[in-house]
Amino acid sequence: MISNSAAWIEAPFADLVVRPSPVPTPGPHQVVVEVRAVAVNPLDAIVQSNGRLMYRWLDYPVVLGEDVAGTVVAVGPGASRFTVGDRVVAYATGLEKGRDHVSGGGFQHLVAVDEALAAPVPDQVSFDDVVVLPLALSTAAAALFETSQLGLDLSRLDPGAGDGFGRDDEVVVVWGGSTSVGSNAIQLARAAGYSVITTASPRHHEDMRRLGARAVFDYRDDDVVASVVAAARGARVVGIVAVAVGSAEPCVSIAAQTGARRVALTSPSVSFYDQPRRGGLAWSRVRMMTRLVWSNVALQARCLRHGVRARFVWGSAIASSAVGPALWSGYLPAALAEGRHHLAPRPAVVGEGLEALQGAIDTMRAGVSAQKLVVTLPGAGRPGASPEPR
Repeated sequence: MISNSAAWIEAPFADLVVRPSPVPTPGPHQVVVEVRAVAVNPLDAIVQSNGRLMYRWLDYPVVLGEDVAGTVVAVGPGASRFTVGDRVVAYATGLEKGRDHVSGGGFQHLVAVDEALAAPVPDQVSFDDVVVLPLALSTAAAALFETSQLGLDLSRLDPGAGDGFGRDDEVVVVWGGSTSVGSNAIQLARAAGYSVITTASPRHHEDMRRLGARAVFDYRDDDVVASVVAAARGARVVGIVAVAVGSAEPCVSIAAQTGARRVALTSPSVSFYDQPRRGGLAWSRVRMMTRLVWSNVALQARCLRHGVRARFVWGSAIASSAVGPALWSGYLPAALAEGRHHLAPRPAVVGEGLEALQGAIDTMRAGVSAQKLVVTLPGAGRPGASPEPR
Protein backbone atom coordinates (compact mmCIF):
# COMPACT_ATOMS: atom_id res chain seq x y z
CA MET A 1 0.00 0.00 0.00
CA ILE A 2 1.28 3.47 -0.89
CA SER A 3 1.71 5.77 2.09
CA ASN A 4 2.78 9.37 2.49
CA SER A 5 4.23 11.63 5.15
CA ALA A 6 5.01 15.34 5.26
CA ALA A 7 6.82 17.96 7.31
CA TRP A 8 3.81 19.95 8.48
CA ILE A 9 3.67 23.43 9.92
CA GLU A 10 0.72 22.97 12.25
CA ALA A 11 0.16 26.62 13.17
CA PRO A 12 1.68 30.03 12.42
CA PHE A 13 5.28 30.32 13.70
CA ALA A 14 5.51 26.62 14.65
CA ASP A 15 8.40 24.25 13.96
CA LEU A 16 7.92 21.61 11.29
CA VAL A 17 6.45 18.32 12.52
CA VAL A 18 6.78 15.09 10.54
CA ARG A 19 3.61 13.00 10.47
CA PRO A 20 1.45 11.10 7.96
CA SER A 21 -0.12 13.02 5.10
CA PRO A 22 -2.84 12.05 2.62
CA VAL A 23 -1.67 10.42 -0.59
CA PRO A 24 -2.32 13.06 -3.29
CA THR A 25 -4.69 12.39 -6.15
CA PRO A 26 -3.53 14.19 -9.29
CA GLY A 27 -6.02 16.71 -10.61
CA PRO A 28 -6.47 17.68 -14.26
CA HIS A 29 -3.11 18.29 -15.94
CA GLN A 30 -1.24 17.27 -12.80
CA VAL A 31 1.19 14.52 -11.94
CA VAL A 32 2.14 13.06 -8.56
CA VAL A 33 5.87 13.00 -7.91
CA GLU A 34 7.69 10.76 -5.46
CA VAL A 35 10.14 13.33 -4.11
CA ARG A 36 13.79 12.31 -3.84
CA ALA A 37 15.28 15.76 -3.21
CA VAL A 38 13.85 19.04 -1.93
CA ALA A 39 15.47 22.46 -1.55
CA VAL A 40 14.59 25.11 1.00
CA ASN A 41 13.92 28.72 0.05
CA PRO A 42 13.81 32.05 1.86
CA LEU A 43 10.05 31.92 1.30
CA ASP A 44 9.77 28.93 3.65
CA ALA A 45 11.61 30.78 6.41
CA ILE A 46 9.58 33.94 5.83
CA VAL A 47 6.25 32.11 6.10
CA GLN A 48 7.41 30.33 9.26
CA SER A 49 8.77 33.53 10.85
CA ASN A 50 5.81 35.78 10.01
CA GLY A 51 2.69 33.63 10.06
CA ARG A 52 -0.05 35.02 7.88
CA LEU A 53 1.61 38.41 7.43
CA MET A 54 2.29 37.74 3.75
CA TYR A 55 0.17 34.64 3.05
CA ARG A 56 -3.11 35.61 4.68
CA TRP A 57 -5.05 32.94 2.80
CA LEU A 58 -3.27 29.98 4.45
CA ASP A 59 -5.42 27.69 6.58
CA TYR A 60 -3.21 25.71 8.92
CA PRO A 61 -1.91 23.05 9.05
CA VAL A 62 -0.07 23.40 5.76
CA VAL A 63 2.91 21.88 3.96
CA LEU A 64 5.66 24.26 2.86
CA GLY A 65 8.18 23.64 0.07
CA GLU A 66 8.48 24.71 -3.57
CA ASP A 67 11.51 22.92 -5.07
CA VAL A 68 11.12 19.20 -5.72
CA ALA A 69 12.76 16.57 -7.89
CA GLY A 70 11.85 12.90 -8.18
CA THR A 71 9.91 10.32 -10.14
CA VAL A 72 6.36 10.47 -11.53
CA VAL A 73 4.13 7.85 -9.87
CA ALA A 74 0.67 8.96 -11.07
CA VAL A 75 -0.74 11.00 -13.95
CA GLY A 76 -3.96 13.04 -13.79
CA PRO A 77 -6.67 13.56 -16.42
CA GLY A 78 -5.46 15.48 -19.46
CA ALA A 79 -1.79 15.30 -18.47
CA SER A 80 0.24 14.27 -21.49
CA ARG A 81 3.84 15.43 -21.02
CA PHE A 82 4.91 12.69 -18.58
CA THR A 83 4.34 9.04 -17.85
CA VAL A 84 4.84 6.96 -14.71
CA GLY A 85 8.55 6.44 -14.10
CA ASP A 86 9.74 9.71 -15.65
CA ARG A 87 12.39 11.64 -13.73
CA VAL A 88 11.27 15.27 -13.26
CA VAL A 89 12.04 18.53 -11.50
CA ALA A 90 9.03 20.66 -10.59
CA TYR A 91 7.79 23.85 -8.97
CA ALA A 92 5.30 22.98 -6.20
CA THR A 93 2.81 25.82 -5.81
CA GLY A 94 0.84 24.63 -2.80
CA LEU A 95 1.41 27.86 -0.86
CA GLU A 96 -0.23 30.00 -3.51
CA LYS A 97 -3.73 31.43 -3.24
CA GLY A 98 -6.44 29.05 -4.42
CA ARG A 99 -4.16 26.01 -4.35
CA ASP A 100 -4.28 22.85 -2.25
CA HIS A 101 -2.04 23.80 0.68
CA VAL A 102 -1.53 20.16 1.64
CA SER A 103 -1.14 17.98 -1.47
CA GLY A 104 0.67 20.78 -3.33
CA GLY A 105 3.40 21.44 -0.76
CA GLY A 106 6.86 20.12 -1.55
CA PHE A 107 7.97 19.05 1.94
CA GLN A 108 6.57 15.52 1.64
CA HIS A 109 7.27 12.19 -0.01
CA LEU A 110 4.43 12.44 -2.55
CA VAL A 111 3.36 15.79 -4.02
CA ALA A 112 0.89 16.82 -6.72
CA VAL A 113 2.33 19.33 -9.20
CA ASP A 114 1.13 20.94 -12.42
CA GLU A 115 2.76 19.24 -15.38
CA ALA A 116 3.13 22.70 -16.95
CA LEU A 117 5.57 23.59 -14.15
CA ALA A 118 7.72 20.47 -14.50
CA ALA A 119 10.55 19.40 -16.78
CA PRO A 120 12.24 16.06 -17.53
CA VAL A 121 15.56 15.40 -15.82
CA PRO A 122 18.24 13.70 -17.95
CA ASP A 123 19.64 10.44 -16.56
CA GLN A 124 23.08 11.96 -16.06
CA VAL A 125 21.73 14.77 -13.83
CA SER A 126 21.16 13.99 -10.15
CA PHE A 127 18.05 15.07 -8.29
CA ASP A 128 20.28 16.73 -5.67
CA ASP A 129 21.74 19.05 -8.31
CA VAL A 130 18.66 19.91 -10.36
CA VAL A 131 16.38 20.64 -7.38
CA VAL A 132 18.08 24.02 -6.91
CA LEU A 133 16.13 25.39 -9.89
CA PRO A 134 12.32 25.59 -9.61
CA LEU A 135 11.36 28.66 -7.53
CA ALA A 136 14.50 30.65 -8.35
CA LEU A 137 14.27 29.91 -12.07
CA SER A 138 10.56 30.75 -12.17
CA THR A 139 11.08 33.99 -10.24
CA ALA A 140 13.92 34.99 -12.56
CA ALA A 141 11.76 34.27 -15.60
CA ALA A 142 8.87 36.28 -14.14
CA ALA A 143 11.20 39.23 -13.46
CA LEU A 144 12.61 39.21 -16.98
CA PHE A 145 9.69 38.26 -19.21
CA GLU A 146 6.36 39.02 -17.54
CA THR A 147 4.78 42.05 -19.21
CA SER A 148 4.16 43.58 -15.78
CA GLN A 149 7.89 43.36 -15.02
CA LEU A 150 10.77 43.97 -17.47
CA GLY A 151 8.71 42.59 -20.35
CA LEU A 152 11.68 41.31 -22.36
CA ASP A 153 11.12 39.53 -25.66
CA LEU A 154 10.07 36.01 -24.67
CA SER A 155 10.23 34.76 -28.25
CA ARG A 156 14.02 35.12 -28.12
CA LEU A 157 14.41 32.62 -25.25
CA ASP A 158 16.52 29.85 -26.77
CA PRO A 159 18.62 27.26 -24.88
CA GLY A 160 21.17 27.40 -27.69
CA ALA A 161 21.68 31.17 -27.54
CA GLY A 162 23.76 31.40 -24.37
CA ASP A 163 27.22 31.33 -25.93
CA GLY A 164 29.23 34.56 -25.90
CA PHE A 165 28.06 37.71 -24.12
CA GLY A 166 25.00 38.69 -26.13
CA ARG A 167 24.24 41.86 -28.04
CA ASP A 168 26.36 44.79 -26.93
CA ASP A 169 23.53 47.25 -27.53
CA GLU A 170 20.97 45.65 -25.15
CA VAL A 171 21.91 45.20 -21.50
CA VAL A 172 20.16 43.64 -18.51
CA VAL A 173 21.55 44.52 -15.08
CA VAL A 174 21.22 41.81 -12.42
CA TRP A 175 22.04 43.06 -8.92
CA GLY A 176 22.91 40.01 -6.79
CA GLY A 177 24.15 37.61 -9.43
CA SER A 178 25.36 34.90 -7.02
CA THR A 179 21.93 34.49 -5.42
CA SER A 180 19.57 31.73 -6.52
CA VAL A 181 17.38 34.13 -8.51
CA GLY A 182 20.34 36.15 -9.79
CA SER A 183 22.31 33.21 -11.15
CA ASN A 184 19.27 32.02 -13.08
CA ALA A 185 18.37 35.52 -14.27
CA ILE A 186 21.85 35.89 -15.79
CA GLN A 187 21.45 32.67 -17.73
CA LEU A 188 17.91 33.36 -18.92
CA ALA A 189 18.78 36.88 -20.06
CA ARG A 190 21.77 35.47 -21.95
CA ALA A 191 19.61 32.74 -23.49
CA ALA A 192 17.34 35.50 -24.80
CA GLY A 193 20.31 37.26 -26.40
CA TYR A 194 20.79 40.10 -23.93
CA SER A 195 24.13 41.18 -22.49
CA VAL A 196 24.35 41.05 -18.70
CA ILE A 197 26.10 43.21 -16.10
CA THR A 198 25.90 41.90 -12.56
CA THR A 199 27.15 42.37 -9.00
CA ALA A 200 28.55 39.81 -6.57
CA SER A 201 31.24 39.35 -3.95
CA PRO A 202 34.72 39.14 -5.53
CA ARG A 203 35.04 35.43 -4.72
CA HIS A 204 32.06 34.77 -7.01
CA HIS A 205 33.14 36.93 -9.97
CA GLU A 206 34.56 34.09 -12.02
CA ASP A 207 31.39 32.06 -11.49
CA MET A 208 29.33 34.99 -12.74
CA ARG A 209 31.39 35.17 -15.94
CA ARG A 210 30.96 31.43 -16.39
CA LEU A 211 27.19 31.92 -16.20
CA GLY A 212 27.43 34.52 -18.99
CA ALA A 213 27.86 37.95 -17.38
CA ARG A 214 30.09 40.23 -19.45
CA ALA A 215 30.98 42.46 -16.47
CA VAL A 216 30.88 41.88 -12.70
CA PHE A 217 31.30 44.39 -9.85
CA ASP A 218 31.52 44.11 -6.09
CA TYR A 219 28.19 45.29 -4.68
CA ARG A 220 29.96 46.53 -1.54
CA ASP A 221 32.21 49.00 -3.38
CA ASP A 222 31.34 52.64 -2.72
CA ASP A 223 31.41 53.40 -6.44
CA VAL A 224 29.57 50.29 -7.62
CA VAL A 225 26.64 52.25 -9.08
CA ALA A 226 29.00 54.46 -11.08
CA SER A 227 30.91 51.37 -12.27
CA VAL A 228 27.76 49.67 -13.52
CA VAL A 229 26.62 52.86 -15.26
CA ALA A 230 30.02 53.23 -16.95
CA ALA A 231 30.02 49.59 -18.09
CA ALA A 232 26.59 50.05 -19.67
CA ARG A 233 27.53 53.25 -21.51
CA GLY A 234 26.73 53.10 -25.22
CA ALA A 235 24.06 50.43 -24.74
CA ARG A 236 20.37 50.49 -23.97
CA VAL A 237 19.66 49.14 -20.49
CA VAL A 238 16.41 47.29 -21.10
CA GLY A 239 15.78 46.56 -17.44
CA ILE A 240 17.22 45.82 -14.02
CA VAL A 241 16.58 42.85 -11.71
CA ALA A 242 17.10 43.75 -8.03
CA VAL A 243 17.83 40.70 -5.88
CA ALA A 244 18.40 40.63 -2.10
CA VAL A 245 17.59 43.03 0.72
CA GLY A 246 18.96 46.52 0.06
CA SER A 247 19.16 46.13 -3.71
CA ALA A 248 16.20 48.33 -4.67
CA GLU A 249 17.77 51.71 -3.95
CA PRO A 250 21.02 51.26 -5.95
CA CYS A 251 19.08 49.66 -8.79
CA VAL A 252 16.76 52.66 -9.07
CA SER A 253 19.85 54.90 -9.10
CA ILE A 254 21.29 52.84 -11.97
CA ALA A 255 17.98 53.08 -13.82
CA ALA A 256 17.85 56.87 -13.35
CA GLN A 257 21.38 57.29 -14.71
CA THR A 258 21.10 54.90 -17.65
CA GLY A 259 17.61 55.71 -18.84
CA ALA A 260 16.21 52.29 -17.92
CA ARG A 261 12.50 52.43 -17.28
CA ARG A 262 11.81 49.21 -15.37
CA VAL A 263 13.18 47.59 -12.21
CA ALA A 264 11.98 44.16 -11.09
CA LEU A 265 12.16 43.81 -7.29
CA THR A 266 12.54 40.21 -6.11
CA SER A 267 13.20 41.01 -2.43
CA PRO A 268 11.66 43.36 0.13
CA SER A 269 13.71 46.32 1.29
CA VAL A 270 13.95 44.94 4.84
CA SER A 271 14.68 41.46 6.17
CA PHE A 272 11.71 39.35 7.26
CA TYR A 273 13.98 36.79 8.94
CA ASP A 274 14.83 38.36 12.29
CA GLN A 275 11.35 38.20 13.78
CA PRO A 276 10.16 36.42 16.92
CA ARG A 277 8.27 33.32 15.86
CA ARG A 278 5.13 34.06 17.83
CA GLY A 279 1.90 35.95 17.42
CA GLY A 280 0.84 39.14 19.14
CA LEU A 281 2.53 42.51 19.34
CA ALA A 282 6.29 42.49 18.83
CA TRP A 283 8.21 45.76 18.58
CA SER A 284 10.69 44.23 16.15
CA ARG A 285 7.81 43.44 13.80
CA VAL A 286 6.35 46.92 14.22
CA ARG A 287 9.77 48.43 13.41
CA MET A 288 10.16 46.13 10.44
CA MET A 289 6.76 47.06 8.99
CA THR A 290 7.41 50.76 9.60
CA ARG A 291 10.75 50.55 7.77
CA LEU A 292 9.14 48.55 4.99
CA VAL A 293 6.35 51.07 4.43
CA TRP A 294 8.52 54.18 4.58
CA SER A 295 11.34 52.71 2.47
CA ASN A 296 8.82 51.73 -0.19
CA VAL A 297 7.20 55.18 -0.13
CA ALA A 298 10.62 56.81 -0.52
CA LEU A 299 11.59 54.38 -3.28
CA GLN A 300 8.42 54.99 -5.27
CA ALA A 301 8.85 58.75 -4.88
CA ARG A 302 12.33 58.46 -6.42
CA CYS A 303 10.93 56.29 -9.20
CA LEU A 304 8.27 58.87 -9.95
CA ARG A 305 10.86 61.64 -10.20
CA HIS A 306 12.96 59.68 -12.69
CA GLY A 307 10.22 58.00 -14.71
CA VAL A 308 11.14 54.52 -13.44
CA ARG A 309 8.66 51.76 -12.67
CA ALA A 310 9.68 49.38 -9.85
CA ARG A 311 7.42 46.46 -9.00
CA PHE A 312 7.73 43.39 -6.81
CA VAL A 313 7.95 40.02 -8.55
CA TRP A 314 5.71 37.06 -7.73
CA GLY A 315 7.34 33.92 -9.15
CA SER A 316 4.10 31.96 -9.46
CA ALA A 317 2.76 34.53 -11.95
CA ILE A 318 4.25 32.38 -14.71
CA ALA A 319 1.72 29.62 -13.93
CA SER A 320 -1.04 31.61 -15.64
CA SER A 321 0.90 33.37 -18.40
CA ALA A 322 2.83 32.53 -21.55
CA VAL A 323 6.07 32.61 -19.57
CA GLY A 324 5.38 29.30 -17.80
CA PRO A 325 5.12 27.10 -20.93
CA ALA A 326 7.97 28.96 -22.63
CA LEU A 327 10.21 28.29 -19.63
CA TRP A 328 9.22 24.82 -18.43
CA SER A 329 8.23 23.21 -21.75
CA GLY A 330 10.12 25.22 -24.33
CA TYR A 331 13.42 26.19 -22.73
CA LEU A 332 14.31 23.99 -19.77
CA PRO A 333 14.02 20.44 -21.20
CA ALA A 334 16.48 21.16 -24.01
CA ALA A 335 18.70 23.32 -21.80
CA LEU A 336 19.05 20.47 -19.29
CA ALA A 337 19.47 17.76 -21.91
CA GLU A 338 22.24 19.73 -23.64
CA GLY A 339 23.87 20.88 -20.40
CA ARG A 340 23.45 24.53 -21.37
CA HIS A 341 21.76 25.75 -18.21
CA HIS A 342 24.13 25.60 -15.24
CA LEU A 343 22.55 24.24 -12.08
CA ALA A 344 23.29 27.22 -9.92
CA PRO A 345 23.83 28.06 -7.19
CA ARG A 346 25.55 24.85 -6.16
CA PRO A 347 23.60 22.51 -3.87
CA ALA A 348 24.71 21.77 -0.33
CA VAL A 349 23.10 18.57 0.91
CA VAL A 350 22.52 19.18 4.62
CA GLY A 351 20.55 16.11 5.62
CA GLU A 352 18.34 13.18 4.70
CA GLY A 353 14.70 12.73 5.51
CA LEU A 354 11.87 15.11 6.30
CA GLU A 355 13.18 15.51 9.85
CA ALA A 356 16.20 17.42 8.45
CA LEU A 357 14.10 20.20 6.91
CA GLN A 358 13.66 22.34 10.03
CA GLY A 359 17.42 22.39 10.57
CA ALA A 360 17.93 23.32 6.92
CA ILE A 361 15.55 26.28 7.26
CA ASP A 362 17.29 27.41 10.46
CA THR A 363 20.68 27.19 8.74
CA MET A 364 19.42 29.24 5.79
CA ARG A 365 17.93 31.82 8.16
CA ALA A 366 21.36 32.25 9.75
CA GLY A 367 22.89 33.08 6.35
CA VAL A 368 24.01 31.17 3.26
CA SER A 369 26.06 32.53 0.36
CA ALA A 370 25.94 31.21 -3.23
CA GLN A 371 24.50 27.89 -2.11
CA LYS A 372 21.14 26.18 -2.08
CA LEU A 373 20.42 23.93 0.90
CA VAL A 374 19.09 20.54 -0.16
CA VAL A 375 17.59 17.64 1.78
CA THR A 376 17.37 14.20 0.20
CA LEU A 377 14.46 11.85 0.80
CA PRO A 378 14.51 8.05 0.74
CA GLY A 379 11.94 6.31 -1.42
CA ALA A 380 9.41 6.01 1.37
CA GLY A 381 6.36 6.68 -0.79
CA ARG A 382 6.37 3.23 -2.41
CA PRO A 383 7.49 -0.11 -1.02
CA GLY A 384 10.69 -1.26 -2.65
CA ALA A 385 11.60 2.12 -4.12
CA SER A 386 15.26 2.06 -5.05
CA PRO A 387 17.71 4.90 -4.35
CA GLU A 388 18.74 7.22 -7.12
CA PRO A 389 21.85 6.06 -8.98
CA ARG A 390 24.87 8.25 -8.32
